[in-house]
Amino acid sequence: MLIVICLGIIAGIFFGEMWIKNHIERTGVEGAVRIIFGGRLLIGKHHNRGAVLNFGQNRRPVVAAISAAMTLAAFVLFLFSLGQRGNHLLRIGLSLLLGGAFSNTYDRLCRKYVVDYVSFGVKWKWLRRIIFNLSDFCIIIGALLTALGVAR
Repeated sequence: MLIVICLGIIAGIFFGEMWIKNHIERTGVEGAVRIIFGGRLLIGKHHNRGAVLNFGQNRRPVVAAISAAMTLAAFVLFLFSLGQRGNHLLRIGLSLLLGGAFSNTYDRLCRKYVVDYVSFGVKWKWLRRIIFNLSDFCIIIGALLTALGVAR
């Protein structure tokens, strides 16, 4: 049963994020920002042509290859974890991580950029300039849960 839940998490994140990103692509204007939740969240369209903070944007094929390789490694670890009893935390963490990784890797390979769309309306300008997507949050939370699952 847990396998079905894990596969549902992966598919839900991937297809949900694809819907959101396609919506942002259709309706958003690059650089325009919509303020929601009293200014706590800023929604806009941004094309990230590199990795974190556009790092490596001049070497997109390398960034895409690294993204694909790391996603494949996480998928292999996920498949290996299915043969083990217990350690649900590891499988749930890998499911979150993979859902986000599949989505962002798909963007890098097919769109040639990752669609980012949410930032935080905080007083620190450096943090306000960082633009995320749902996949990024899933990758971060999934990586933390995976690390906790491995440490058990």
